[in-house]
Amino acid sequence: MALRNLRVVARDVPQELSRRLIVIGGLVLLVVALLIARLWYLQVIRGSDMRLTSENNRIRLTRLPAARGLVYDRFGELLVDNRPSFDVVLVPEDTGDRAATVAMLAHYLDEPPADLEARLRAPSRRPPYAGIIVERDLEWEDVVALETHQLDLPGVTVTVQPRRSYPYGPLASHLLGYVGEANDRELAEDPRRRPGDIMGKGGLERIWDDELRGTAGGQQVEVDALGRRVRVLSEVPDVPGDTLVLTVDRDLQTIAEEAMGEQRGAIIALDPRNGDILAMVSKPDYDPNLFARGIRASEWGQLTNDPWKPLTNRVTQGQFAPGSIFKVAVAAGLLAEHVVTPQAHVFCPGGTQFGNRWFRCWNRSGHGSMNLHWGIVQSCDVYFYLNGQRLGIDRLAEYVRRFGLGYPTGVAMPHEAAGTIPDTAWKRRRFDAPWYPGETLSVAIGQGYVTTTPIQMATMAATIANGGTRYRPQYVKRVEAPDGAVKREMVPEVLGYADVDAAVLDEVRSGMRDVVMSERGTGKRARVPGVTVAGKTGTAQVVSLAEASGRGGRERTRDHAWFIAFAPVEAPTIAVAALVEHAGGGGGAIAAPIVGRMLSRYFHRIVGPEPDAGD
Repeated sequence: MALRNLRVVARDVPQELSRRLIVIGGLVLLVVALLIARLWYLQVIRGSDMRLTSENNRIRLTRLPAARGLVYDRFGELLVDNRPSFDVVLVPEDTGDRAATVAMLAHYLDEPPADLEARLRAPSRRPPYAGIIVERDLEWEDVVALETHQLDLPGVTVTVQPRRSYPYGPLASHLLGYVGEANDRELAEDPRRRPGDIMGKGGLERIWDDELRGTAGGQQVEVDALGRRVRVLSEVPDVPGDTLVLTVDRDLQTIAEEAMGEQRGAIIALDPRNGDILAMVSKPDYDPNLFARGIRASEWGQLTNDPWKPLTNRVTQGQFAPGSIFKVAVAAGLLAEHVVTPQAHVFCPGGTQFGNRWFRCWNRSGHGSMNLHWGIVQSCDVYFYLNGQRLGIDRLAEYVRRFGLGYPTGVAMPHEAAGTIPDTAWKRRRFDAPWYPGETLSVAIGQGYVTTTPIQMATMAATIANGGTRYRPQYVKRVEAPDGAVKREMVPEVLGYADVDAAVLDEVRSGMRDVVMSERGTGKRARVPGVTVAGKTGTAQVVSLAEASGRGGRERTRDHAWFIAFAPVEAPTIAVAALVEHAGGGGGAIAAPIVGRMLSRYFHRIVGPEPDAGD
């Protein structure tokens, strides 16, 4: 009955209206079909992705960086610490109008918007909804300004992060190193690192980064539409890095840097009984706090463009002609190979003729008759010219290498240099040329092709002091967990031996003792009341006299001043090498007083009176 009625109604509907109803019905069906297809796509095909996006808009997983481990000196003085830092974090996905947000943020931070945009583009491996640190270490006034205008800055938050702090500023900067944000290459090298992570970039901060960096934690937090934190849902606490206790004596480090003053150069002090580094100075230095807060482009440019290279660690990377301090290793070879006896004399008239060249002594009036002891004490060049020629370059090179010269010492520092100890094979490799006998004379007094690093010269002094044992220099005494439990205790590491008779080293030590303690010695300004000090002065010529005069006597042509020492002679506990770069004077006048002041502080813990000027 109903069907008949419907047919009657259908027959009664005009044909034009019927077509319209069919079209409308078709459109409705099409829209419904599209909606169903869209729902299928969103809920089934893209369901997991959409759920993740939805959750990320509301629930975030925030990484909590761990505080880096602390660093103490050997007596418990804090050298490297952490402090709270206010950082600006921006989540691009929360900003809405990113350009407007960046412009507003740049206004409040008083920075060009382009600089902020560059930082936002820097992280190439950032996951979605991960924050990007665009400004570190804000002043309190900036923090207040940003918090006050939070509604104008969607996606921007101010977080508190641990920031590296160096309480003594530039003190021991080349030893301690500095930190910085991991770059793309460093992120790729270690999958544990994340964009924005801070890592060691130089010095012990870099070498001991695994121990210092700790383990990051995390929080599950709920955020609002502006990306602001509402509440913490769960948390995994971070684990701070391990603590390093160094062998370094902060007090001795301070007096060494004060003694060096504004002069350029290097000082390294070792314990000859085990290779412990007691102090390490490289000048000019830098303030690692600049890197900790995020170094500015202008500051970086100033450091890298400085012609004196303040970022270079001269102790381990600087390669210099050693001059006359080299003679003590040569003397050991002369005695060990029986080229000379302690009693044999050589006459010094102020120089010696070899071929068509006059090799002059530093004392142009001559030293007269010299044996090995007084050749060391008065640093007679002629004595070492003549006897070094008799020893020969290959045997000479063999013996000086036994004292640690010519290859890295193995200290845990980035990019340690090896220096150069030439011999016939080296010259053939380097220049494809034979060794000429006249070249041996220059090498015998630490000139010519010879270059060494200050840490090598300190190792040589320590090896002579302790009777011939060569230790690897080290600056970490132990590694402790954050709760103070000892995780690792460092032990001395023997790298080799000088392999010369005890009588040979006794003779060399006797000469070095009188360099400082006798009135005829060149190192009298390193004397310390009540302590027997042994030492050796050196003046390393940078260029020839003809070259120097041709360059107008500029600063870079001036001689380097060297001094090595150990004390007390009876049972040495400290060995020192000091270099004053382009000092323009002798090691006895310039470098020896620096070492004397250090030794005075080391033995008496007070700065003693300035030593007599001597000669």
